[in-house]
Amino acid sequence: MRVAIQANGFVMTIALRMYTEHRLAVALGWARNHLRKLAVSLSDINGPRGGIDKRCKIQVQLSGGREVIIEECEADLYAAIDRAADRADRAVVKQVERTRQFSHERMPAPALAGEDRRDADIPFDGNSGLLERQ
Repeated sequence: MRVAIQANGFVMTIALRMYTEHRLAVALGWARNHLRKLAVSLSDINGPRGGIDKRCKIQVQLSGGREVIIEECEADLYAAIDRAADRADRAVVKQVERTRQFSHERMPAPALAGEDRRDADIPFDGNSGLLERQ
């Protein structure tokens, strides 16, 4: 899985890049066939001042045009990556399940108990109901 990773406010290390790629592969590897694009933005909001300011933003573009955007802020960047990856996994599962639930094929209406199917070919006029056979 190809992941576009961008760092803002600090220098991206090889270890951080490898950790991010590995964590996303574990979390979203199952959805490989559903993904069009996966982008991660890592940033240090406050700079050297510290605090809960390490942000991980994950953007997942799914086939079918749907998009999932997850943002997590933590004091530790690795913790932000972990939480964002877990949330992205759950959000992608939800989106994929939604697309699987809807079938766009028309199915014939089931016959109700006791319904006489012989009348099924009688024309129906939308106002007054069934028209007489001719």
